[in-house]
Amino acid sequence: MGAFEIKGGKPLKGEIIPQGAKNEALQVISAVLLTEDKVTISNIPNIVDVNKLIELLGDMGVSITQDAPDTYTFEAKNIDLDFFQSPVFKAKGGSLRGSIMIVGPLLARFGKAAIPKPGGDKIGRRRLDTHFLGFEKLGARFDYNPENGFFNVDASNLKGTYILLDEASVTGTANVVMAAVLAKGTTTLYNAACEPYLQQLCKMLNRMGAKISGIGSNLLTIEGVTKLGGTTHRMLPDMIEIGSFIGLAAMTGSEITIKDVQYDELGMIPDIFKRLGIKLERRGDDIFIPAQEHYEIETFIDGSIMTIADAPWPGFTPDLLSIVLVVATQSKGSVLIHQKMFESRLFFVDKLIEMGAQIILCDPHRATVIGLDKQMSLRGIKMTSPDIRAGVSLLIAALSAHGTSTIYNIEQIERGYQYIDQRLIALGADIKRVE
Repeated sequence: MGAFEIKGGKPLKGEIIPQGAKNEALQVISAVLLTEDKVTISNIPNIVDVNKLIELLGDMGVSITQDAPDTYTFEAKNIDLDFFQSPVFKAKGGSLRGSIMIVGPLLARFGKAAIPKPGGDKIGRRRLDTHFLGFEKLGARFDYNPENGFFNVDASNLKGTYILLDEASVTGTANVVMAAVLAKGTTTLYNAACEPYLQQLCKMLNRMGAKISGIGSNLLTIEGVTKLGGTTHRMLPDMIEIGSFIGLAAMTGSEITIKDVQYDELGMIPDIFKRLGIKLERRGDDIFIPAQEHYEIETFIDGSIMTIADAPWPGFTPDLLSIVLVVATQSKGSVLIHQKMFESRLFFVDKLIEMGAQIILCDPHRATVIGLDKQMSLRGIKMTSPDIRAGVSLLIAALSAHGTSTIYNIEQIERGYQYIDQRLIALGADIKRVE
């Protein structure tokens, strides 16, 4: 098991370019299964989860050409449908939560699919009901076999219909949209997710010949077509990385420029960090964060303690709450962090408390942070990364801490952040990979 050894307390400086968005990648790469024509996608991040999905597509018969380090051309002309009952597929599909995203395209194009129960982060229960209830409304029938852990889905006659999603799930919305684009008739999808990732997928599908309207809202109308063609697509930069780098700059008192951020697609992310007292400037399509010795959390208008909570887009993304929590430990002031959308994502705070942070874990969903105002540095410790987002939050804490920290299970971090150690070393960080 690999580990990072970090000597903290060093200010960083320089420019950093965010990778392509992981959450978008899993959707748009799965969408290549909707056509036998060539689809070229650029700005693909070189991370474990995405590479696993690309490998899985290759195993099922998709022709894949790497045109550049971040650009691939896919041609899903000859798909081996027998592969979906194989032990290889069970092993590879079961280890990747993103593998659920291939079900919608397979149902749309071939009328059937099978998927092993997906794995992924241990961040609480994340149901697949939204996906399957949407497929059922379109006419699919599914069966879960608990003995072999497989979902088998039959959808030989998908028909458009009205669907009210039980939750505004990004992956659930994307999967149902991909199933509906080739269904007969019109599908109306209400309570749809409207994250930029989902908007990107819908725009890509429309370029392929789909007829999707209402993009960017929670009400999508999808007129089914008989066939989709090829296209080219460039992915957005990863907003989670961008937020992570803003937090990193604040915690370490660093001057950092984040390049090519697609600022208009970031929603309220910059404003949330400004509420923590972090100064940042938009410079064209870059974000400049000046070195700050102190940053002070705002209060509400009546003087009460600030609360920062996650919510479906255009609310604040849950993937950045752990970054906000870490950043707040060295702020001036207090904040209540309320994680509403997932379970267990705050359970890494015990490691921050061991580092010297002042945090009260109220319950599995809420934590109160009393900022140290950089009057007392966090101290380096040995710790293990529990999941992708908590892992990079602990990495940021370690970079700001006094002394040496060791973070184990870095494979979790690298599932979501490409070459993260090399990119931070280029900014001046003291990180060493150890076994």
